[in-house]
Amino acid sequence: MKLNVIDLPKDDYKGGSSTLCPGCGHDQISNVIINAAWENGLRPEKLAKMSGIGCSSKTPAYFLGQSHGFNTVHGRMPTVTTGAAMGNRDLTFLAVSGDGDSASIGIGHFIHAVRRNLDMVYVLENNGVYGLTKGQYSATAAKGSKKKKGPANKQQPIDLCKLAINLGCTFVARSFSGSRKQLTALMRAAMSHKGFAFIDVISPCVTFNNNDESFQSYTYVKDNDMELHAYDYIPHRMPIEEVDIPEGQYNDITLFDGSVLRLETIGSDHDPNDAMAALTALHNAEVENKHVTGLLYFDPNKATAVEDQVLVSTPLSEVPDDLMRPSTASLDTLNNRFRGKA
Repeated sequence: MKLNVIDLPKDDYKGGSSTLCPGCGHDQISNVIINAAWENGLRPEKLAKMSGIGCSSKTPAYFLGQSHGFNTVHGRMPTVTTGAAMGNRDLTFLAVSGDGDSASIGIGHFIHAVRRNLDMVYVLENNGVYGLTKGQYSATAAKGSKKKKGPANKQQPIDLCKLAINLGCTFVARSFSGSRKQLTALMRAAMSHKGFAFIDVISPCVTFNNNDESFQSYTYVKDNDMELHAYDYIPHRMPIEEVDIPEGQYNDITLFDGSVLRLETIGSDHDPNDAMAALTALHNAEVENKHVTGLLYFDPNKATAVEDQVLVSTPLSEVPDDLMRPSTASLDTLNNRFRGKA
């Protein structure tokens, strides 16, 4: 039996059997999460899975069965995660949400989690429709895209990658559930990042939105995908002499834990440290009805929510009552100060 770096088999990272439609892109994302967490050597009991409502938010049941889990009400997952992260900074927070959950009812909660730079991985399983309620267009559906039944979408889409970059998100990527190698490298890098790591994954809905006229179908995405780079994740524990050096141009991004995400140039030499370049790439792809995938933006220097709040090193959930509860004397001093007596 093959074990990872902390001597655990991959079975320890699996969950229950999927109840989603056969061929759903979300199941492929779940498999990537299993492999990424196992290969990175994360301890399942130190990881918390967070989700909202929708097909995507059912998926945490299908991976990391030994981890903590919380299924919140519709759209409120980022807020619940904020509270949990402030209470226990020792956990790794992995959130899975959908385009309806994040771009509609929950968009305000998403915005504040991003701008606070909450330390978490946020995976958006984006299929452009509401799969649980018979396939209505969601807020991320591209203008002109057409699902299996009904007219083409006429509304301007909300691009959460653009929004995240403008809010100062420190790790923004877009991928495709059918691009396993790219998505795995980005997922492993996101798990090694310190701060808010957002991955928007185009994940075709095989029931309602996988026809040729849909801009989010398997066929369309494969034919219209503009990859920024080829990716390779190099764990911090790998000896440098064992790392293959690509023949062409490449750029190494060092992550918080010392691991490296190697970006090998494919077409244009995109600089992931340039927010304007990322926004331009997204805009140009939208104009051409294409999908740009890869690491769009990366900023390793912004303080996280935990650092901004100057939290103690001990998780608040483990601080004893005698330290958490102020004494009568300290309360009297504080109250007197408010009353102008001190």
